[in-house]
Order: sequence, then C-alpha cells, then structure tokens
Amino acid sequence: MLSALFIPVLAAQVAPPELPAPPRWQDSAAPEAASQPVLDAPGSEASPEDVDNGVIAGRRRPGYQAPLPERVTQDNPGAVRAPPPEAFPTDQIPVPDRWRLIETLGIVKERWFDPYHQNTLKGDRPIDRAKVKWLPITGDDWFFSLSAISDTVLEPRTFPIPVGVQTTERPGSLDVFGKDASMVFSQTFILGAGLTKGNTAFKPPEIEYRVALAFNYNYVNVPEKRVLHVEPSKPSHRADQFLGVQELFVDYHLRNVSDRYDFDSIRVGIQPFQADFRGFLFNDQQLGIRLFGNRDGNRFQYNLAAFWRLEKDTNSGLNSVVQRPRDDLLFIANVYRQDFLIPALTSQITLAYNRNREGNGIEIDDNGFPVRPALIGNLRGRDYDVYYLGYNADGHVGRLNLTASAYAALGQDRDSIFTGSKANIRAFFAASELSYDHNWMRFRLSGLWASGDHDPYDNTETGFDAVFENPVFAGADTSYWIRQSVPFAGGGRVISINGRNGILNSLRSSKEQGQSNFNNPGTMLAGAGADFDLTPELRLSGNANHLWFENTTVLQTLRNEGSIPDDIGWDLSMAAVWRPKATQNIVARLSAATLVAGKGFRDLFDNNQGNRSYYSVLANVIVSY
Repeated sequence: MLSALFIPVLAAQVAPPELPAPPRWQDSAAPEAASQPVLDAPGSEASPEDVDNGVIAGRRRPGYQAPLPERVTQDNPGAVRAPPPEAFPTDQIPVPDRWRLIETLGIVKERWFDPYHQNTLKGDRPIDRAKVKWLPITGDDWFFSLSAISDTVLEPRTFPIPVGVQTTERPGSLDVFGKDASMVFSQTFILGAGLTKGNTAFKPPEIEYRVALAFNYNYVNVPEKRVLHVEPSKPSHRADQFLGVQELFVDYHLRNVSDRYDFDSIRVGIQPFQADFRGFLFNDQQLGIRLFGNRDGNRFQYNLAAFWRLEKDTNSGLNSVVQRPRDDLLFIANVYRQDFLIPALTSQITLAYNRNREGNGIEIDDNGFPVRPALIGNLRGRDYDVYYLGYNADGHVGRLNLTASAYAALGQDRDSIFTGSKANIRAFFAASELSYDHNWMRFRLSGLWASGDHDPYDNTETGFDAVFENPVFAGADTSYWIRQSVPFAGGGRVISINGRNGILNSLRSSKEQGQSNFNNPGTMLAGAGADFDLTPELRLSGNANHLWFENTTVLQTLRNEGSIPDDIGWDLSMAAVWRPKATQNIVARLSAATLVAGKGFRDLFDNNQGNRSYYSVLANVIVSY
C-alpha cells in the first residue's frame, strides 16, 4: 500500500509532464516550483543528495549552506595588487585638463578683458608653460593672477586752518584762524601680479610670488599759506605724484601637518598685515618676515612677524623704497581660536613690541616740515620701547554681532617731550561694537576709550597711542573725525590732534612719518549707526558719534590755558554705496559728514567767523579688474 502511494511521486521525479509556456506577464518560476519533488511526503525514501538544493526562483532550502568554491591561488611574483572596486568611481571620468573642459565643450570662450568667466589672467586655469618659456618655473599647476584698481577720490572739506605767520593769502587777516574750506583730489592706480604654484580652495599654495605697484596723483587747494609748504612764498595749492611699492613678497609653503591641510608657511618682503580685527593697533603694508599657519582644522591660527618700517611718501602715504627704512622695528605674535570663549566667537591674543631708535635723527617731510622729532614740548628726539598686550574678539553672541578689543601699552619712553628724561608708559585702550541684524537692516552701537595723560610732568605717560592705526569702526572714513586731520594750532607746530584715517587723539606730527606719542589727551567715543541694504546694489548707512577728550591736562599745558572742556562734539555722517553690477568690481560711494563742535573744540579753535560746525564730503569710485 505504501509503495503504491509513492509511485506517482517517483514518476513525477523521473518524467515530469510537459507544461505550456507561461504567458509573458506570468512569473516563469511557477512551473519550476511545480516540477520540484515533494521531499517531505510521507514514506519518502529519497536522500538529500538526490535533489537540487540550489536557489529556486530567489528561494533556498531552509538550513542549507552551499559549499564554498575551491580557494583561488595565484603564483605571479612581482605583480601589483589590483585596486579595490571603490577606486574606480562610475560617476567621474578623468580628463587631461579639467580647467579647459568647459571651453572644449563650447560653453564659454575665454577673453582676456572678461574677469567674470574663466580667465587665465585671473588665475582660473594654469598657464601654458610652452607659451611662456622665459619664466623660470618648472612643474605643473602654475597660476598667474593680474589685478588692476583705479581709486578716485574727490573731497571738499572744512577744518580749522591757522593763518600763516609770515604772510597770508589775504592781507589784513589778523585772526589766528582763517578761512577753512579746502579741496582734495586724489587718483590712485594699483597694478598687481602674482605667480602661484597650486590653486585650490583647501590646500595652501606651494609657493607664491606677488608684486603690487601704486601710482598716485593728488591735488590740494587750501585758503591759507604755509599749510601745504613750509615756504611762505609758495602758493596755497599743490599738485604731486608718487610711485610706491605696496607689495613685493615671496610666500613659501613649509609643510602640511595634518590630512586636513593644516600648515606652516613663511612670507618675506613687503606685505600687508593687520594686527587685530578692526585695525586699531597696526594695519599697514610693510617690509617684514612672517611665519604663519593653522592647526585643528583651521580652528587655531597663528602669526609670528617682524617688520622693519619703511618711510612713507608725505602726500600720498605710499611706501618709499628709495629711502633707507626707519630705525623702527615692530615684532608681533598673535593667535586666533575659533569658538572660544563661547561658540561662534573667535578670540585673539596679541603680543607686540615696538622698538624705536630715532632719537638722534632728523626727518623733514617732502613739504619741508619737520616730522622727527615732532615740534612739540621740548622739541627733542625720542627713543622708546613699548610692549602691547591685547585681547580681541569677533563673532556672535546669540543674535548679536560682537567685536571687541582691549590693549595695554607698557614700556619706557627714554626722552619725555615734557621732562626730557625717562618715563614709564602705562596706557590702556578698549573698544567694542554690538550690532543686530533684522532682515535687510543692521543696527550698531559703538564705544571706545583710550586713556589720556593726567600729569605730563611726572615720570609716567598714560596717553594711549598705536603703532599705525587704520580703524574700520564707527563709520570708518565716512566719519568726520576719523577722515580728517585737525591741526593743533597754538600748541605745537605741524602737529595734529588726530591723524588722517585715525581715531586716536595722539598729538603726532604725522601718522605715516611721525613717532608714537604717549603724552596725549586720550579719546572717548559713544556712537550709534545703521546700515540699510535697500537692494543688492545699494546700501545706505548712517552714524552718530559723540567724542570727548579723556583728559585735557596735556592740552592745557601746551596751550598755557587754565582749563579746556573735554567735549569735542557730535560727528554725524551719512553714506551711500552703490555697486551697479552687484559685485566688488565697480563700487561708488558718496558720503557727507559734519562735526558739530562741542565746548572743548570751540575753546581750541574759536574764530572770528563764528564757525561752530565743519563738514566733509567724500566722493569715491573704485573700479577693479
């Protein structure tokens, strides 16, 4: 009976019936499944070796493990192991020259005068060494970058102008101060070129050579004599031109220290350097050597630099390489750390040492006025050593943007301008700006304090002064007080209360050619401002700053006055910046500022015309290639 029941099963295994082909839409695995033996049928005597245990239409017998294939052995001495499959991406195809692929496809055609598309002159693609065999370069991936800038300035302004001692522009001018309107026109052309090996967004270049020359033409017209020239016989207008070297350096990549291209590099030559975020201490292009790099995925950055300060042209402010550099050395070390003290805040610590040994020399500027030593106090030359210790921060605290700086100036002045003897330098500085962004508007609050000297005849100088300031703060050069230099008539000859493009009341002969002076009245500022990005091309800005002298004792001593109020006045300014192509290649700016004189300013610069406010208009057009 059992054998009779098993006969159909065996028959099905030996000779399965032919089935019609399934329709095209039907799973063809169905007939195969139907043709398989029923191994678990009662009374089955078939062994597992008699059946096919392979995969059946994506299925396999439970618990079945197919035997592994025989081990593949290879005897091929000297063979190179084949790369793994992931070394051959299927979504990328290498091409011999990836920079010129877009031109090969006909998408863009290079034109030398077009800076907006791929351009060999702008460093977008490597140079063809076969076409420039005269260049002393070897290897591949050399890039050439050419830049050209036209900077045009037209500046009508008023400021207190003293009447000439020997003669005047208008006979009968008997007042200390004459007419105050003047005009400045300045045209600067900057041509720069760089040759770089290696050009990526994440890897530092292996080596870079860079040069930038600047040519300036300036014309100034003032209403009084002996303002532009020391000789009273010369006219009250002046035209001048100068060619300066603003960059001339070699940047060499020493090493990478991580797989994220943290690096160490060294740069030698005339180079730009800014000691802090806003340029309060030192912001200039000077001859020096600089070791710099980063660590921890660029979260930590450092600079070690030494600068030998070059002489400046008097009227343009450009570097003069035809004169011997000054006996004025600056050593700077600073470190940056991102997300310290709090996330989104970058902290910086700065140590600087300014060594000046110009006490035995005499320097006359290009207009015939002495600038070293300054014609103030005892008129003697000075040597000094100043150490600056500073902390700077820049970033965000929640929704607030924050910039802050604090410096202590410590050292020794070997020849005080009041006593002629040694004096200790103990001066301090602090500044901060808070801003809040709301859609297309930014609202700003600014505050600054620089200590003044409280007693010029003691052995301590407490008036803070920088090495070479160029602050981007409280309206920058749209501000009247920052943009204009106000002469300190009656207290010193060829001395200004503040320097052009500077905010400190330092009583220096010149920011460019003079020495730092720590016998000064100090500076205080409190201000508010706002920026309005009306369109991507147009921005309007406004600033209102109130200024004071921190202490007027030095002014009283130099002027032989019993008291001088500390109120300088209100500095009010408005500016419009227009970028017609929504890029930085064409930028036009028009600003207007006024100084509403306070009691202290009126005390220093009272005049028979009764002027109690002064203005400055700045029209500036910058075109870049």
